[in-house]
Amino acid sequence: MENNAETPTFVTPQKRRLAYHLTDGTGPAVVFLGGFKSDMQGTKAVFLEKWASDSGRAFLRFDYSGHGESGEEFTDGCIGDWFEDACAAIGLLAGKVVLVGSSMGGWISLLIARELPERVAGLVTIAAAPDFTEDGMWNSFTDEQMAELMAGQVALPSDYGAPYIITKRLIEEGRERLVLRDPLPLPFPVRFLQGTADADVDMSVALRLLDHAEGPDMRLTLVDGADHRFSDDECLDLIRVSVEDVLGRVG
Repeated sequence: MENNAETPTFVTPQKRRLAYHLTDGTGPAVVFLGGFKSDMQGTKAVFLEKWASDSGRAFLRFDYSGHGESGEEFTDGCIGDWFEDACAAIGLLAGKVVLVGSSMGGWISLLIARELPERVAGLVTIAAAPDFTEDGMWNSFTDEQMAELMAGQVALPSDYGAPYIITKRLIEEGRERLVLRDPLPLPFPVRFLQGTADADVDMSVALRLLDHAEGPDMRLTLVDGADHRFSDDECLDLIRVSVEDVLGRVG
């Protein structure tokens, strides 16, 4: 690990430099996994960090490669790279962790649960977007967009700023990381949170995930009128309550 003047960083086994913030405290540590093109300075991540600090709970937030303060270019990345980044970040911690995955981070957290179940004590997802590169992007592309993508990349409009540049690699590699096509055991406490007014991840995705996954303690909470950001005071409090509920069940 290395520190710069502002944010500590570490280098992953794949030689990508990631920025992170680690709050010391008791375990299991809570790990926040952000969304597509988001970063660890987002409202939910910072809110949970303060909650963890006030509670004496270990907490980790970080930026995937190509996001926030981490190295690499966003357009060089893909779901597999960001999954590897998350695994490397968890490697900074001892023992089991409780994952809190927002949007794409929900997909990443499900990949971790599938590939590293021995490290996961519990899971909370917020507007989880599993398989979105296939179901939310590729399957909705026009013939023209598909042709552009197969030539290298396509630009998609975004409600959050500049257009998203979607690469051929992102789509094709994402097909190797799908979680809704094969069995998905989640043998620990799981809380799925979803807003009914989410324009980016339809409520049907949350229902499909709940129906598809297998586990002894899974619950889905729908919040009427909540959007994809899921960041107003009531939503933030629900995230806190859900994390505390999971932690209470795992010790």
